[in-house]
Amino acid sequence: MSSARVRTALLVRLEAKPGQEAAVAKFLEGGLSIVEQEPATITWYALKLGPSTFGIFDSFPDDTGRQAHLAGRVAAALMAKASELLAKPPVIEPVDILAAKLPR
Repeated sequence: MSSARVRTALLVRLEAKPGQEAAVAKFLEGGLSIVEQEPATITWYALKLGPSTFGIFDSFPDDTGRQAHLAGRVAAALMAKASELLAKPPVIEPVDILAAKLPR
């Protein structure tokens, strides 16, 4: 897989409500099976950044793939659960990838 194939990404920051940290982690772990069905999602990482801070980093070949992901099932599920699980709305930042090393 060439890094030329990966040009855009999303960086998402999530802050769990007190007592919801395990539920946020479980939700993120469950997202993997959904994004595995998205052909334009090249990489997808669910992250734990701190005791109650989580994140998602995913990459795409272009903005069309990124927009498809934002309109997909994981994003919809996240927004549906946000008020229950999160202390504040997710911070979703579109980013451009300057360089990447990907598995072959």
